[in-house]
Amino acid sequence: MTIQWYGQSCFQIIASRNRGEQTSIVIDPFSEEIGLKLPKLEADILLISHEHRNHNNIKAVAAPTSGYPIFLIKEPGEYDVKNVILQGISSYHDNSQGKERGENIIYTIWVEDLKICHLGDLGQKELTEEQLEKIGEVDILMIPVGGTYTVSDKEASKIMSQLEPKITIPMHYALPKLKVKLDSLDKFLKNFGIKNLEPLKKLSVKNKDLSSEEAKIVILKP
Repeated sequence: MTIQWYGQSCFQIIASRNRGEQTSIVIDPFSEEIGLKLPKLEADILLISHEHRNHNNIKAVAAPTSGYPIFLIKEPGEYDVKNVILQGISSYHDNSQGKERGENIIYTIWVEDLKICHLGDLGQKELTEEQLEKIGEVDILMIPVGGTYTVSDKEASKIMSQLEPKITIPMHYALPKLKVKLDSLDKFLKNFGIKNLEPLKKLSVKNKDLSSEEAKIVILKP
């Protein structure tokens, strides 16, 4: 499996399935009005965490060349698509039960014997017991850390301790050219005493790679 990040909360996951075929999963494509550029993306499965312009640019993602339409998910629930088990879990975009910025969907993605959790624009200071039970054990966590519209760096650290993922990928933080004002990645990393962490263009990972490793933070380059 490979994971690439394009800024904000937008990821593409390429996973293997039967007979050497691949499944492309795209999460939260953004409008380029925010100052960032999206590459040309194709998706078998498209996940939208909420209906804000920096997360819901559905038109920017093309259907696969196989000719099958994109399987679009933007509601909570359980889904089984092309050997991928997905779950959308209700949450809030703020810490006031959605009164400020509405609702948000947390997604869990079970593929290639790995569970990925994408928190979208989570604004809750911590996850509820019900949410934790639905999410379960997490191998790879994608978590916003830039504050302002989502959890802060310290709140993100607390949520990490709730979920105890093996790999954490921070997202939704300040980037050059981004017109949305967010906190820097460095502010989040300081909570862990990390000063320098070499970013990767993409993360290639298999279940066996995680069995003997300690939990770690991976920075992806958009």
